[in-house]
Amino acid sequence: MIYAQPGTAGAILSLKPRYGNFINGEFVAPVKGQYFTNTSPVTGEVIAEFPRSDAADIELALDAAHAAADAWGRTSVQDRSNLLLKI
Repeated sequence: MIYAQPGTAGAILSLKPRYGNFINGEFVAPVKGQYFTNTSPVTGEVIAEFPRSDAADIELALDAAHAAADAWGRTSVQDRSNLLLKI
């Protein structure tokens, strides 16, 4: 298994080139559309781009979390775990 090079043949981890904020069950772009590049400390190569979130993104996430709280509380532990593993 290859740990240092995600996304290469035999690697245990595969990454997308760009991620969004996970809000309301889906990845969404940050409100201002800004991202930062994360590089591997091992190879110096770009791992992926991640959202440079701010207060507006946090408000969206909190609104979605509050709206989903009751349903999430009624969801079984196994179903919650399966959903989180998909992220």
